[in-house]
Amino acid sequence: MGKTNLTPWEKVGLARKADRPKSLDYINLIFSDFMELHGDRNFADDKSIIGGIAMLEDTPVTIIGQQKGKTTAENIERNFGMTNPEGYRKALRLMKQAEKFDRPIVTFIDTPGAYPGLGAEERGQGEAIAKNLLEMSRLQVPVICIVIGEGSSGGALALGVGDRIVMLENAVYSILSPEGFASILYKDSSKSSEAAEKMKITASDLKEMNIIDEIIFEPEGGAQNDIDTVANSIKKYLVQNIEVLKKKDKDELLSERYEKFRKIGSLS
Repeated sequence: MGKTNLTPWEKVGLARKADRPKSLDYINLIFSDFMELHGDRNFADDKSIIGGIAMLEDTPVTIIGQQKGKTTAENIERNFGMTNPEGYRKALRLMKQAEKFDRPIVTFIDTPGAYPGLGAEERGQGEAIAKNLLEMSRLQVPVICIVIGEGSSGGALALGVGDRIVMLENAVYSILSPEGFASILYKDSSKSSEAAEKMKITASDLKEMNIIDEIIFEPEGGAQNDIDTVANSIKKYLVQNIEVLKKKDKDELLSERYEKFRKIGSLS
């Protein structure tokens, strides 16, 4: 278990570290026979989204992850993990394919937010995110979502509707970045540290509020210091929970997913 007395703002820093493991790092360690699939069959292949089919031990699964880079060149290629509408539509295409062939779905969330460019808006960014939220809520296969780094705004939520929501210990999950929150609420982005404290964005905060189901602990200093151990913990969680979820009939699966999200924000 990692260091637990980090401030929320320090955890934001860890979640954003360039050398923090990305989706592909975990995919290569956890799964076998990964075959990447490309394109939304409509506009383009968005490289900020990695998706495909793989084996989790003896179980075929569909994997979808947001991919940041570790270098400037990689980040430019991956658009810094900020997804365009075609990326979300690629993700949805793969999720519907998984449903057709009765494969569980695993998503890895790691983004500062959906890409806010003019072209993205022209191609229906808001509609693409909303469509994913709608369709994920009624997928008739198990869905497990894992926040591995930075999970911000609708860009993260578009891959975040599942039967189980898991966070790494030093990941953050929020409605927007602390800088954006501070700019709106305090009219001063320099108050990001204070904003991070108020926003309740850490794994421990979200577990306490029952927004997430589980925290996967990291070594001191972050997951990059012992990625094998973190990947093994994720794999163990996936194997156990996919087995449980696959035993539920479709009506039970959908009903429990609906109730899970209906309870978020409840004060009772």
